[in-house]
Amino acid sequence: MTIRKAVDSDATEIARLSTQLGYPAEVEAFAQRLEFLLHSPKHSVLVAAGDDGHLQGFVGVEHRVMIEMGERVEIVGLVVDAQARRTGVGRALMAAAEQWARDVGVKEIFLGSNVVRPEAHVFYPSLGYTVVKTQHSYLKRL
Repeated sequence: MTIRKAVDSDATEIARLSTQLGYPAEVEAFAQRLEFLLHSPKHSVLVAAGDDGHLQGFVGVEHRVMIEMGERVEIVGLVVDAQARRTGVGRALMAAAEQWARDVGVKEIFLGSNVVRPEAHVFYPSLGYTVVKTQHSYLKRL
């Protein structure tokens, strides 16, 4: 396995992995999103590439500045292929995300985790993350 920056041709595999986590969309939608993110200095998408050419996982990170909390990097998505879970892929992707945060000069990294993912609520604390709040998420379509 190799951790590397995503490239345009990873869109199909990222779509496959996102579907496993419950976020399906057409490959073209992922291709458009990926194209934007790859050209943004405030974002990075890192992938775990297997020897067989398939992705074993990906992590998306965003450098944010919030008026009330200042600078932080947020992990906006982490997916590990169902066949690669509990093999170190998630840990490697999280380490790469943390390194990206250090590289952009940010000393705090944040993430949210859906309450329906109990395995994640064991995984993140094992990496040193602590629960800082619980919240409701709201959406309004415009």
